[in-house]
Amino acid sequence: MWFKNLQLHRLPAPWSVTPEQIEKWLAPHAFAPGNSVEMQSHGWASPRDNDSLVYALNGQLLLVFRAEKKLLPASVVTQVTKARALELEEQQGFKPGRKQMRELKEQVTDELLPRAFSIRRDTRVWIDTRNGWLVIDAGSQAVADEVRGLLVKSIDQLPLGTVRVTQSPVAAMTGWLLSGEGPAGFTLDQDTELRSPAEGNATVRYVGHTLDAEDMRRHIEAGKQCMRLAMTWNDRVSFVLTPSLTIKRIAPLDVLKEASDPTAQNDDERFDSDVTLMTAELDRMLCDLLDALGGEQGEAMPQAAAA
Repeated sequence: MWFKNLQLHRLPAPWSVTPEQIEKWLAPHAFAPGNSVEMQSHGWASPRDNDSLVYALNGQLLLVFRAEKKLLPASVVTQVTKARALELEEQQGFKPGRKQMRELKEQVTDELLPRAFSIRRDTRVWIDTRNGWLVIDAGSQAVADEVRGLLVKSIDQLPLGTVRVTQSPVAAMTGWLLSGEGPAGFTLDQDTELRSPAEGNATVRYVGHTLDAEDMRRHIEAGKQCMRLAMTWNDRVSFVLTPSLTIKRIAPLDVLKEASDPTAQNDDERFDSDVTLMTAELDRMLCDLLDALGGEQGEAMPQAAAA
């Protein structure tokens, strides 16, 4: 249930929108499997595999962006096209020209598409209407852009803002490594990447390795900056911080796994419990992280979309 990545965006806090309004906006863009001639399709799917496109609990909303892509290897198309070209050459007595080859390839592609395998990718979106977060569970910027694009298309005048902090994550992470200590409430783990901004981009990576203070100081004094840093928040959640403020490799630690509601009787109750726990913990973690980065720049937020 826990998100693995956090692509952060801001909304008005609170954002006075109802799950019913969101449902109405998403419905025209609901996911439908592609037909026999479509290579890919996307849309909104149900988070709980029921009739609703919006899961809502105590001001927390979950959405699911679903993308479907048909796998039709270019090598297969090329192989079949060459075989058809040989048949055509025998029939007409000369090799097909460029135009005929292009038409053959298009014809072969259309014939093979209905038999192609389809793969689906679900990307979850968390909206915290109380605290003004819109978070996309995507490690790839391209996937996040795809989800944002459909959000903007689905919700007219979506009041989406950028998270801007006072201190750049690169400067902050580099400073924490230099001091050998994380900010209040955070500890430094054993994964990091340091890179020189100079020509050549000399890079040093530590994976599962003790971050020796002298080693860190030597690299930083040589001009390298921290580009990725594994951290743990309050012994509860581990993650990796990046320069873009994208948070990756999120993992709840044992203390949170043990906090799951033992009285949950069925899947729905367990899901409700997991969502409540995750959203509460991640909201607190994000607030502490923004404080560690000097707080957010400016207080003004975009106005909520009209109902």
